[in-house]
Amino acid sequence: MENFSELTTEKINPATAHIDECTTLEMVKLINDEDKKIAAAVERTLPDVARAVDAIAESFKRGGRLFYIGAGTSGRLGVLDASECPPTFGVPFNMVQGLIAGGEGAMFKAVEGAEDNRQLAEQDLTARRFCAEDVLVGITASGRTPYVLGGVAFAKKIGAVTVGVSCVENSALAQAVDIAITPVTGAEALTGSTRMKAGTATKMVLNMLTTAAMIKIGKVRGNLMVCVQATNDKLRDRAKRINELLGSK
Repeated sequence: MENFSELTTEKINPATAHIDECTTLEMVKLINDEDKKIAAAVERTLPDVARAVDAIAESFKRGGRLFYIGAGTSGRLGVLDASECPPTFGVPFNMVQGLIAGGEGAMFKAVEGAEDNRQLAEQDLTARRFCAEDVLVGITASGRTPYVLGGVAFAKKIGAVTVGVSCVENSALAQAVDIAITPVTGAEALTGSTRMKAGTATKMVLNMLTTAAMIKIGKVRGNLMVCVQATNDKLRDRAKRINELLGSK
């Protein structure tokens, strides 16, 4: 039986030990104080983020795809980032894909036990025809989720590049992947609630992975999203302004 209490993400935070006795303003200040630590933790991982971006961009140039795989909050963050790539960068919907333990229904309601099933990840990746030209990014705050580790093992077996995003030093995920990105955000304001600091750090990392990779394959000029899909009034106006800016150069 694993000793979950030893995980950094499960430790008790002494700074917020009496948060339930605070005024509302004191509560949110304590949470904000913890959040201030996130950017520094992510900054320490930037060399690894850059390595992962280069690997993803090279995969895209060869016609490969990027897959995120995770459970719970981690899985939802992967699906979120993947779903925003087509409208933002004008890429096909299958170019960046997010897999969550338990399937699409788990985006809205937890599917009990799915994250503990290593074999399920291989089945999900096989169903999407994951191959050696693709890149797999495993996401798990604890760095030990069986579903994610199973997906990484399958990806390595077929020769694909693997990346791991976790928030626990020397985690099983970090040891299993080719490129480990480990923003160690420390104990959460609420013990074990990794939707907080760990989730925010993960979102920051995923934003960088796709944004920088898309920049490297020419989806951005200057800092303009030149391939944005103009599907509503705001985006049509943005596309018009982008064209005007490019035309003036």
